[in-house]
Amino acid sequence: MIASLPTDLLGRLEAIVGERGLIVDTREQQPFVNDWRDQWHGRAAAVIRPGNTDEVARVVAVLAQMRVPIVPQGGNTGLCGASIPDTSGSQVVVSLGRMNRVREIDAENNTMTVEAGCVLQNLQEVAQSHGRLFPLSLAAEGSCQIGGNLSTNAGGTGVLRYGNARDLVLGLEVVLPDGRVWHGLRGLRKDNTGYDLKQLFVGAEGTLGIITAAVVKLFPKPNTVVTALVSVDHPAASVALLSRLRAACGDRVTGYELMARTCLDLVVHNIPGSRDPMDQAYPWYVLVELSDIAPEASLETVLQDALEDAAEADLVRDAVLASSEAQRKALWALRENVPEAQKLAGIGIKHDVSVPVSRVPDLIGRAGEALHRRFPDVRIAPFGHVGDGNVHYNCSVPVDREGHPLDACVPEVNHIVYEVVHSLGGSISAEHGLGVLKREEVVRYKSDVEMDLMRTIKRALDPHGIMNPGKVL
Repeated sequence: MIASLPTDLLGRLEAIVGERGLIVDTREQQPFVNDWRDQWHGRAAAVIRPGNTDEVARVVAVLAQMRVPIVPQGGNTGLCGASIPDTSGSQVVVSLGRMNRVREIDAENNTMTVEAGCVLQNLQEVAQSHGRLFPLSLAAEGSCQIGGNLSTNAGGTGVLRYGNARDLVLGLEVVLPDGRVWHGLRGLRKDNTGYDLKQLFVGAEGTLGIITAAVVKLFPKPNTVVTALVSVDHPAASVALLSRLRAACGDRVTGYELMARTCLDLVVHNIPGSRDPMDQAYPWYVLVELSDIAPEASLETVLQDALEDAAEADLVRDAVLASSEAQRKALWALRENVPEAQKLAGIGIKHDVSVPVSRVPDLIGRAGEALHRRFPDVRIAPFGHVGDGNVHYNCSVPVDREGHPLDACVPEVNHIVYEVVHSLGGSISAEHGLGVLKREEVVRYKSDVEMDLMRTIKRALDPHGIMNPGKVL
């Protein structure tokens, strides 16, 4: 197939990345121009797969000179369309997957210098082999890449203890929209020499430059982990339980995931091998995980004592503690398989929102009441990282009162949920970003000053608007 770029430009690009680094055949481009959920579909003038930072810089410089739009791409596991080109066929995808080296491990500094194309799970394993922990963990960790994780400020299950992706990075190497390279790979925890430039690029979704490498933080590897599935009556009890656990266990609380009973039912009914570990059904569940360097017996006793105290305070109805690694994985599978189970069941309207932890019960209650008033048959299956206020408030509306299909209901459902989130001082995107999906929505909920500041930064770094155009702004 013929790409829309001039032959001489294609020749210049191929001279930089080699034949294996340039894809112009539309059939071969398919994994790079369609998202994994089959939500966004684009066309690319070319897909370029550079092998090192110098090649990225040279490619960007050539494309910038010709004003060719660039779409940076990592593992293409995003949920908001940020890594997919538009349908014009004029944009070039720059995929970082070939840049997958761990450049350095500094165990004494607890840092690791990695290239943007490194798969997250591989980084976890490398850290573990050096007796360290890289705590970023999410469902797509077997295929997502660290450059994309940083570009979207990924969250995941460890945010309560370790923070989001932006909290785990110390330095960056970035190719700017004009092809220059910012060499900011510093492993410093203190550097008070002006603006913290790396934070401009973390969470920018590739609109300000292309992250090519990063220095990330490592932590001591926990010697013991204790996991429990706990049943509670309502979300307010889960928030109160979290306060008690943190008071009793401190930072050893590393995971705290909330699930409605509807979520557990979906997993048990749709995911082979899944089973309810409790003898009876409860309305809500919390998956609790503690980790420490202390002996296992000590940590298990701490958690048991804390849960017994919470039960006496009428916060906990039942609890199941994993007694083996296999049981721990089985409990986590109940939580991690919720998105897949919802997909199989047709739960189709997804929300990645956040509010202050104390307002999570209000979010779930108010949004549910508002949705049921408008759509009496709505199916709601909320779950997520209640420990940091991030709720995946997912639901489906088979038809509305006029008999319109699901797609016709999406804007109104979104508006109902987002209005509740905004009234509670929350955010319409907690960890998935804006991409294309929420680009227009965010204007309603950010102030004019915030939007102006964001546009000013974009113009300053990317005056010709070639870096991931149409995303975020």
